[in-house]
Amino acid sequence: MSLQDRLDAFRAQFEAGAEPWKAPRSVIELMHKGTAELVATGQAERALKAGDRAPVFNLEDPDGAYVSSRDLLAKGPLVVTFYRGVWCPYCNFELQALQEALPQIQARGANLVAISPQTPPNSRKSQRQNELGFPILSDAGGEVGAAFGIRFALPDYLVELYKAFGNDLPLINKDPDWTLPMPARYVIGTDGVIAYAEVNPDYTQRPDPSELLPVLDRLASQVLI
Repeated sequence: MSLQDRLDAFRAQFEAGAEPWKAPRSVIELMHKGTAELVATGQAERALKAGDRAPVFNLEDPDGAYVSSRDLLAKGPLVVTFYRGVWCPYCNFELQALQEALPQIQARGANLVAISPQTPPNSRKSQRQNELGFPILSDAGGEVGAAFGIRFALPDYLVELYKAFGNDLPLINKDPDWTLPMPARYVIGTDGVIAYAEVNPDYTQRPDPSELLPVLDRLASQVLI
């Protein structure tokens, strides 16, 4: 089953009000409204794209060690996925799919990291629950997400909805701002240039990890020339 098939199945259950969510129609409509408004801003089209130079980052992993994009790129291409947080089931499905693809990614000489605004302890929880073999790096204040052009502020009605769900982002992220990254996935070549970019303001839509493999194969062939 593809990643999107899994996401679609989960969304159908959630929007049908199945256990344990029991989300009323009014809540579903507010969530759809938030997505539609973010799409309408055109922010996704303004985010960094293939051919742009990727921002350099140095972020804390779940164990408190700092991970540098420069160091990772010295070893090979880098796959970066932006993760909203431990509370987001769609993001967790994506992490699980990326974990399944990790051996194929590593076989092509690439590294994989996820970047989230959440704190390292919450990243450790995400890593444990999803049984990940790659780190979730903590982007304090969402600065790296902003540098990629994907950080956005939640409207007031979504802030209230998240609070009702128990998703206290200022506590989870240790940041008073109610901001998140749009779901995004990048492949960065060893030259620091983005070779692949997928940014979608609709958090229920994610590309399959298999899309990364031809990009990594192309980067490998360029090295051999």
